[in-house]
Amino acid sequence: MEAVIARRTDRIQVVLEDIYQPHNASAVMRSCECFGIQNLHVIENRYEYTVNRDVAMGSSKWITLHRYREEAADNTKTCMEALRQKGFRIVATSLDPGSVPLDEFSLDENTSLWFGTEEEGLSQTVLESADEHVHIPMDGFTQSFNISVSAALCLYELRRKLVQGDLPWQLSESRKNEIYRLWLRNIVKNADILERGFLKENLPQ
Repeated sequence: MEAVIARRTDRIQVVLEDIYQPHNASAVMRSCECFGIQNLHVIENRYEYTVNRDVAMGSSKWITLHRYREEAADNTKTCMEALRQKGFRIVATSLDPGSVPLDEFSLDENTSLWFGTEEEGLSQTVLESADEHVHIPMDGFTQSFNISVSAALCLYELRRKLVQGDLPWQLSESRKNEIYRLWLRNIVKNADILERGFLKENLPQ
């Protein structure tokens, strides 16, 4: 756990908007975990997300999943506002004429990378409000990848840039402790009871 958490980052976060095929969203979750991306945001305006455990392969235990699914709210805007308040730019994956090729994309700012539905892509709300657009250069006729493939390609390239660059990307000690505690809660039986007992024994009386 200590070796893995040393490679975790909050600097890149992934957002999925209305993914209606759970196995695709779960495959993205698995890629996030494999590439050390701690935070995955799932927007559920129309489609509810259920983790496909066969596809996720246990990755849900190690990822911080943020869900936006209030019935009366515009969950896309809620997510955008929450990320902007935390200092993240909104980066849409799209074939917009002004989009930046992935290999030229800069990670100088904290980045939330957005992916849309399998058929329609991202909503107009995201496309019009995004701070930047990015695309994966392609040389074939099809000009599209499955969303889980797109996410994996993007994360591989951005992770490589992050590690090879000189920007601070690793977690602070307090953040490491927070995530480490989350992981232990997810894998230890009766973790809440053990935690309360530990605190009772070790806190000043």
